[in-house]
Amino acid sequence: WVTTRSELLQDNQQLQASNLKLRAELQKYQALQAENIRLRNLLDSSLKINDRVLIAELSAVDLNPYRQQVIIDKGTSSGVFKGQPVLDADAVMGQVIRTTPFSSTVLLITDARHTTPVQVLRNGLRALAEGSGRINELHLLYLPTNADIKVGDLLVTSGLGGKFPPGYPVATVTHINRSSNNAFAKISAQPAAHLDRSREVLLVWSIEAEKP
Repeated sequence: WVTTRSELLQDNQQLQASNLKLRAELQKYQALQAENIRLRNLLDSSLKINDRVLIAELSAVDLNPYRQQVIIDKGTSSGVFKGQPVLDADAVMGQVIRTTPFSSTVLLITDARHTTPVQVLRNGLRALAEGSGRINELHLLYLPTNADIKVGDLLVTSGLGGKFPPGYPVATVTHINRSSNNAFAKISAQPAAHLDRSREVLLVWSIEAEKP
């Protein structure tokens, strides 16, 4: 009886160790599966873009609460350049502001220092989308109170200013305040990119930018 009990305890410990190892491998498998889905979505997005693209991965996030920027694992050795547009699988994320041979810093569109020329997809109305300093909000500047814009309108890059090629999704209008006391409407929009969740990004070379 004692021998049988000892063997059972030993078998139980081995089974627990094996179970723990299998659960750890399952977690890794789930992470790899999620990464595979993200990469597939990026690949689908890259096929829809006529411009040349390169996939990069986030290697660090700036923890300064007053800055909205991330670091990616591609640099000048991969052809990355200052001012280059950066997208995720859904929309514009930002643009490169600093480069090293093997990494680059990307300023997100929600940073208060960043302004994106946009237009309303529905009617072509042009505006400037300024970062609010919050990861989920942009502000539209200098639109009069009678501007033809409404909640739910999709904003895309206008191509003006040379920052981004035209036609990329940027944000969706979420709030409009048309106060008669102000010359301009107060308009907020939510970025279409998953700025706080995306791990892989697309670096874009526009065909127009390569001609010179």
